[in-house]
Amino acid sequence: MIVSDGSAPNAHIYDAVPGHLTSVLYATAAKPILPQNHSEQAPPQIIIPPELGGTKLMIVVFPPDSVFATVDPAAAFEEQAVHIPGLIQAFEPDAPGMHTTDTVDYDIVLDGEVWLELDDGAETLLKQGDVVVQCGTRHAWRNKSDKPATMCFVLIGAERLS
Repeated sequence: MIVSDGSAPNAHIYDAVPGHLTSVLYATAAKPILPQNHSEQAPPQIIIPPELGGTKLMIVVFPPDSVFATVDPAAAFEEQAVHIPGLIQAFEPDAPGMHTTDTVDYDIVLDGEVWLELDDGAETLLKQGDVVVQCGTRHAWRNKSDKPATMCFVLIGAERLS
């Protein structure tokens, strides 16, 4: 049975960051039960970081960094706090784009190209079809091109040991 075939209920194109889109398409609990019920699994304003063992499936469109350079950070944060709650708070105000989450992430470039920047300053160019697995690392995504980049993220809630 096909439960949904249309726009994602919580896809959001940002007014404060032109060309930026986030959408959580699906979420599972730490111990999902099959069959899944037919209610919306990822309603608007769902908390983004998943619980330990839970998952979130996200699509994000990153506009070029030149767009991010022109936005009002306070307005962008305010809008993102509504649409990606729990995640935007992981971003560092003194290091734009840098963030850390208690998740294992499967990151797939669907379209365009994007640079992965790690906390030691190392950068890697990723192109369509490239996959990164991150294990709670501090990082940022940089779109140094003049075109949007679209990525798919699967976040799996993890426990960080001290």
